[in-house]
Amino acid sequence: MVRKTVFALLMTIGFAFVANAQRIAYVDVKAVLESIQEYQQAQGELDELAARWRTEIANEYDKIKGEYNRYQAEQVLLSDDARLQKEEEIMEMEKKVREMQKERFGPNGLLFDKRKELVQPIQDRVYAAIEGYANDRGYDFIFDKSGSAGMIFANPDYDKTNDVVDRIRKN
Repeated sequence: MVRKTVFALLMTIGFAFVANAQRIAYVDVKAVLESIQEYQQAQGELDELAARWRTEIANEYDKIKGEYNRYQAEQVLLSDDARLQKEEEIMEMEKKVREMQKERFGPNGLLFDKRKELVQPIQDRVYAAIEGYANDRGYDFIFDKSGSAGMIFANPDYDKTNDVVDRIRKN
């Protein structure tokens, strides 16, 4: 029993020494990205595109609402076949707008593709700069402060955001 306790104590001390040898830092990747003019322009372009598409979709829904209101007003005057045809037309219009919405804003939609086209190269540059910084300075871990990494406390001495921003500006 004593042997196991001593062994556990030695292992704990050994791990403490290994943990102390690791160099850890954090970077606010969001702040780094926002400091890059090219990223701000890409975000502006994406926001403008998304707003234009939302407006188009809202206009289409307004047209559908108008058609539905017109249908309700004329419904009593229509034959059963005409009423059924008008209902199908309205449902088809709704289906097309939902497809348009999915095509543009869905998980693999046009906005996602455009974001990948405009933002991915910038993000790759930032991550390469962080990796280069970590290798040059001998850091073992660098966490993203802006992400959901679960960081509860961070000593500001370890914040290397400005160093990474400077490194990107020099390249």
